[in-house]
Amino acid sequence: MRRVSLRNLRAHKLRLFLTLFSIVLGTTFVVGSIVFTSSISKAFNDIFDSAAQGVAVEVTPADRQSPGVPVEVVDQLRAQREQLGIDKIVVNNSGLVTVADSAGKAIQTGGAPSIGSTWIPPQEALDPDESRIIPGGRGPENAGEIALNKSAADSAGLDVGSKTKVVIGQGNAAPLEVTVVGLIDLPTSTGGYVNAQFDAATASRLFTDGKHVGTVDMSAVEGVTPDELKERVIGALGPAADLYDVRTGDEVRADQKEQVNEFLQIFQYILLAFAAIGLVVGTFIIYNTFSMIVAQRNREFALLRAVGASRQQVSRSVLFEALIVGIIGGVLGLGIGIGLAAALKAFTAATSGLPQGDLDVGVGAILAGILVGVVVTMISAWVPAVRAARVPPVEAMRASAAEGSASLRYRTIAGAVIGIASIVAIVVGATGEGKGPAITVGLGAAGAVLAAVLVGPAASRPFVGALGRIIGAPFGAIGRLARTNAVRNPRRSAATAFALTLGLMLVAIIGTLGQSFKGTVDDAIDAGITADYILTGTNQQPIPPAVSAAAQGVPGVGEVVSFGVVQAKVEDKAEQGFAALGGRLDDVTIMDMEDGASSNLPADGMLISHRTATTKGWERGQVLTFTSATGAEVQVPIAGVYADNEALQPWVIGAAAYDRLVPPAARFDVTVFVKGEPGADLDALRTGLEDATAAFLTVQVQDREQFKGQISSQIDQMLGVLYAMLGLALLIAVLGIINTLALSVVERKREIGMLRAIGMVRGQVRRSIYLESVLISIFGAVVGVVLGTLIGVALVRTLAEWGLGAPVIPWTLIVITLVASAVVGVLAALWPAVRAARTGPLEAIADL
Repeated sequence: MRRVSLRNLRAHKLRLFLTLFSIVLGTTFVVGSIVFTSSISKAFNDIFDSAAQGVAVEVTPADRQSPGVPVEVVDQLRAQREQLGIDKIVVNNSGLVTVADSAGKAIQTGGAPSIGSTWIPPQEALDPDESRIIPGGRGPENAGEIALNKSAADSAGLDVGSKTKVVIGQGNAAPLEVTVVGLIDLPTSTGGYVNAQFDAATASRLFTDGKHVGTVDMSAVEGVTPDELKERVIGALGPAADLYDVRTGDEVRADQKEQVNEFLQIFQYILLAFAAIGLVVGTFIIYNTFSMIVAQRNREFALLRAVGASRQQVSRSVLFEALIVGIIGGVLGLGIGIGLAAALKAFTAATSGLPQGDLDVGVGAILAGILVGVVVTMISAWVPAVRAARVPPVEAMRASAAEGSASLRYRTIAGAVIGIASIVAIVVGATGEGKGPAITVGLGAAGAVLAAVLVGPAASRPFVGALGRIIGAPFGAIGRLARTNAVRNPRRSAATAFALTLGLMLVAIIGTLGQSFKGTVDDAIDAGITADYILTGTNQQPIPPAVSAAAQGVPGVGEVVSFGVVQAKVEDKAEQGFAALGGRLDDVTIMDMEDGASSNLPADGMLISHRTATTKGWERGQVLTFTSATGAEVQVPIAGVYADNEALQPWVIGAAAYDRLVPPAARFDVTVFVKGEPGADLDALRTGLEDATAAFLTVQVQDREQFKGQISSQIDQMLGVLYAMLGLALLIAVLGIINTLALSVVERKREIGMLRAIGMVRGQVRRSIYLESVLISIFGAVVGVVLGTLIGVALVRTLAEWGLGAPVIPWTLIVITLVASAVVGVLAALWPAVRAARTGPLEAIADL
């Protein structure tokens, strides 16, 4: 039987190719998803693992709002170096910076950090590899020089010798004129990351008050472990040690990982979900292919049974063939999947702030290739082979195909029951009832997908039949033939469409979430902001308080209100809100008061949103005690409660309270709202604002529509990785349809030959295949869009408590998707249709 299997593979090269193709498709998607996921995770880990290299102990202030570690503490540690076992001590001062590119505009980071730090010369560095100046440059030596990481320099069009400008922190001081004297090699950085390094004296002047330093790093002499040095440093600091975080280098790296652990977990869960979807799609493509191939070979299996082969021998021969093509397809899919992961990673690196690094082809990807390529293939081949082996030889010889003839009753009933239970779960989760609404919706979504698989064949008959009458009507008999072919084998049609269903379901879910987020933003701006222009910082950077003063001097300006950030503690709980500074708040926003006679914000009081009043139990007349970062306690009375305004969440305080809570050095604004005078020329006002703020470099002037667009672009950027994964899923789905149609053409070779013999021309054959593919594709698209929209709306409902507004259904995306699915059907059918049209009538009729 082994020789029979090998000869069978050699004798049917097209069938072998199509089988391999299906395995490669399935393996590619799974391997690509896993390699991409692990590469991004490894890049994050590499960033954190490379931090604090060579550091045995690090000292930082325990209070993040603190000005830093006093210089006296650094001097004390240096004086006790020998007693404590310290080898080297290095101080590092850092802060936010904005660097101009070669065109004089701020470098766009894509959300990645833009940091200024201290240049540590190689002879002073704790880690010999820390100072990675690329040959041809050098480290900065005075206030007019910086070293810039190479990736940022390349994106900004800067090189050694380039002159540029740097804005420090919130931009309270004039931009610095600097020269790039060196490029730093930072191989493990996030895309868009900017790191400008200054000499020690300049970094201290720019980022500290001169009496403190940011961090103190030290290495240990030989024979002293980091833990021992930590204990000695704590002992040397005495009672003041409680004011500082004294950590080993390993603890520093672990803490940094923990800070972004939640984001990483969510991101990894999303990518792993795509890998799981890839496994499901790949399994269906392979299973569908083998089901068709085994069904086509029923006569061959019957002949083997008739000459003495047992059922077990027939099944083993099919499994042996599956093992061979599974190994070959798995290896090919592994290689192509790695290539796709590399392309996907390059795309996300260019469009987002995700970290960059080498591809991580781990054991998981290899095992996944083996699992999909061999195990899934053998299972997919074994199930239909066992079914075929059970058919009596004489009956199998008479039948043209056994597959697809079994009753759909029981699977349809089971699918309907699961579908009803899933819809109930989705509705319950969407209403916020039960424990974990999002989990309930997720379980309902999984059940809905399973129900779609089970009910799909039965549902395809009436849907495709009705659709075929509409689309096929202009094509007459050819249209009727295409409709008949599409509904003749509902299992095959549903399985062919399923990959497209799954991909478009995800498109609809993500599209609904994205549009709902954008809709919430648009509603918040339209319903909450009446300002003509909004001044914001580039790269989500803060802007200096001086910007509002500059805006007030522009002709045509009526009202200017800036919003400063307030971080303090209330009843030992960290709180963050805003301070409205300058003009009247209700002149630039819509203040709908629910409790309180006036929307006028008292200078020493605060107004809170309805959501804040509900969640925190605060109420008008209550006096809150705010504790500032410096320990000052400020009494702030609540003057009123306003209806939820997303532009003013969660609360705003007056100017006098802000001055007492936030020291001058820590003050910065996030936005400035500008309202023009009645009858003012808004175009001229915009020009005046741009001229007045041009020197700040970090400020951009936007109207309300542009402000919406900026936030929408940030949402699109966050969804970019998901859309890239979806593109891969849809590509696999289209290729799966091509593969299935090609196999269908092989299966119907005699039928097509008969049609050619009675007068059907090649063009008619092609059109029938096109129409059949279009019907199947639209069926899969409609099921996917309906499921995805239902699940997406439910997920939006579960996020209402976090401020997400009413669900917004992406109708444009849905229409485009449905139209595109018809186009996909035509494109997917091009090659199978051409092949079918070339079928020779006599050759096909004689073919057995």
